Amino acid sequence: MATQQGSCFIHNVNIVLEHEVLKGGVFIAGDAIQAVVPASSSEEKEWMEKADAVQDGNGGWLLPGFIDMHVHGGFGGDFMNADADSYDRITKFHASQGTTAMLATTMTAPKESIEAVLAAVAAYREGGMPYAALIGVHLEGPFISVKWPGAQNPAHIRDPQLDWIKAWHEQYPGMIRQLTLAPETNGATAAIAWMSENGIIAAAGHTDAVYSEIIAAADAGLSHAVHTYNAMRGLHHREPGTLGAVLTDDRIHAEIIADGHHVHPAAIRLLLAAKPADKVILITDAIEAAGMPDGDYELGGQAVCVNCGVARLREGNALAGSSLTMIGAFRFMLEHSGLSAVEISRMASGNAAKELGIYDRTGSIVAGKQADLVLADAEFAVQRTWVQGRTVFEA
Repeated sequence: MATQQGSCFIHNVNIVLEHEVLKGGVFIAGDAIQAVVPASSSEEKEWMEKADAVQDGNGGWLLPGFIDMHVHGGFGGDFMNADADSYDRITKFHASQGTTAMLATTMTAPKESIEAVLAAVAAYREGGMPYAALIGVHLEGPFISVKWPGAQNPAHIRDPQLDWIKAWHEQYPGMIRQLTLAPETNGATAAIAWMSENGIIAAAGHTDAVYSEIIAAADAGLSHAVHTYNAMRGLHHREPGTLGAVLTDDRIHAEIIADGHHVHPAAIRLLLAAKPADKVILITDAIEAAGMPDGDYELGGQAVCVNCGVARLREGNALAGSSLTMIGAFRFMLEHSGLSAVEISRMASGNAAKELGIYDRTGSIVAGKQADLVLADAEFAVQRTWVQGRTVFEA
């Protein structure tokens, strides 16, 4: 269970700030960061003496808590289960891997199943959220392309229903933070425009859209692409497709699953070369198998087999989400992208916070922001996680 410290000074760490690494310490009290100070300074000594508790970082890393915009489950829990026990399992596990906030991500499913998730997330948020925070819901489907279902159940795919979206938004104001759809489908443009005007991130995914259709969708307000490269029309030199538009239109944020299975490291480097650095967002697309042994699982009611950590549908062998964690994605990027910890941290925290409109309170280590922090050792293994100043995981 999460514990609240009166105040804590974390020292002897490499603090990953927005544009640099600072060797020093961070003082947190209540739910907020109070001070960020350099090592061996008079300020460091003063804050250490004020603290109720002192945490020695042992020369490791202090990072902004990770924000996962696309996660279906973990440790045996699935957001589609729509119950508090599953949500505890998911948020507790991912907090142990450095995630401090996430969007509860649904699957293509019957309308009543999606509504059950919206109700369950609303109730869970009211109940206090003891681990990582659920900051809203990401509806992945059911308004996707029948040509690119991926691991979604084709039986439940529908053209966009704006009346559904409006009703959900009215019943659960501010709950739907992102909705993934195929922009080329009937009714998609009107849905994108309405969502853009009402604070919902309109995202392209599981789509067969040609280049011009994505550009038109961006004109209407589309601003995001889910699991870039996966389940979308690829790049061709005469028809750049969905991927070509995502790579070249700077209005579009691009998610990436950095696990070495969904996307080749060279393709990740291509994305990084094409996109502005503030438009790339690391996500896990994790399913209930994350944190669990290889074996048989489910995703959206479909049988999944996990072998060597790779999840695939029993029927058709399509990749079915992942067993990835945010700290795992962070380490993969360190090894394969050529980027620094500072640059990767923005892709794991700050960029998502900015797109979600919450960067004023989280996503970077700055005095006055929420104490959403991850302490990792020198090899980037998570040692402790704080959510709004509460310790929600300690190794």
